[in-house]
Amino acid sequence: MRAGQYAYRDRRNKKRVFRALWIARINAGAREHGLTYSKFMNGLKKASIELDRKVLSDMAIHDKVAFAAIVNQVKANVA
Repeated sequence: MRAGQYAYRDRRNKKRVFRALWIARINAGAREHGLTYSKFMNGLKKASIELDRKVLSDMAIHDKVAFAAIVNQVKANVA
C-alpha cells in the first residue's frame, strides 16, 4: 500500500524537481553571459523566442555556441 502512495506522490514531485533543475541550469548559463535568469526569460518573451525550459537547459549544458547565440538575441531585446 505504502509503495503505491509514494509512487503517486513522487510522480507529481518529479515534475517540480526537473523544472527546478532546468531553471538552475538556465540561470547558470545566463549568468556566464551577464544576465540573470529572470531578465533572460523576459528577453526571450520580448524576442518572441519560444523555447521551453527543458530545451534551453540542454542547450546551456551541451550546446554552448547555440545558447550564446540565443543570449545575444535576448540582450538585443532587453536593452
